[in-house]
Amino acid sequence: MGGRILDAAYDKMRQAVLEGNAPNLLALHYERANWTVRNLILVPFFVFTESAIEKRNPLSATARRHGWVGCNIVLANLPEDARIPLLIEGKAQEPTKARKQYERLRPLQEIRLETRGWTLDVLKCVRKLNKQEFTLAEVYEFSNELARLHPRNRHIEEKIRQQLQRLRDLGILEFVGPGRYWVKR
Repeated sequence: MGGRILDAAYDKMRQAVLEGNAPNLLALHYERANWTVRNLILVPFFVFTESAIEKRNPLSATARRHGWVGCNIVLANLPEDARIPLLIEGKAQEPTKARKQYERLRPLQEIRLETRGWTLDVLKCVRKLNKQEFTLAEVYEFSNELARLHPRNRHIEEKIRQQLQRLRDLGILEFVGPGRYWVKR
């Protein structure tokens, strides 16, 4: 699936995300020639963060609804875990596997919205490492990226450590020693 999905009005989607009212997303990819469904993913409502929506340019002055501003959902700004595959290359995935992945994420729903964005952004950084075992120093390398996403936070490294602990408590990561973590699959 592509990196961006066209969505509706930016202000409405942003408000829904900030209020915890974003809808679940089912994103479908199909072959146009024969209308065959190729891929289907579920993105649970509670994993949407402000960084996952992107403001589009306003419609031009010649458009019927000139000035209207839409948004894109940026799949790359969501951690891999948040994109639950239901169908891959035309093959249905095992329902128990999808349910397990959803249940693993469900505790995120209990985290306050302001903090949930941080947790998901740190998880996305961990996933970018593409390693089963990683170090705290490797996650610190994303400090600039996280500072851009969270400009009001002046204690980035402390926040990273806090979110790694939260991900450990959620059962997504395992602490294996000083400054070393293991990604649970």
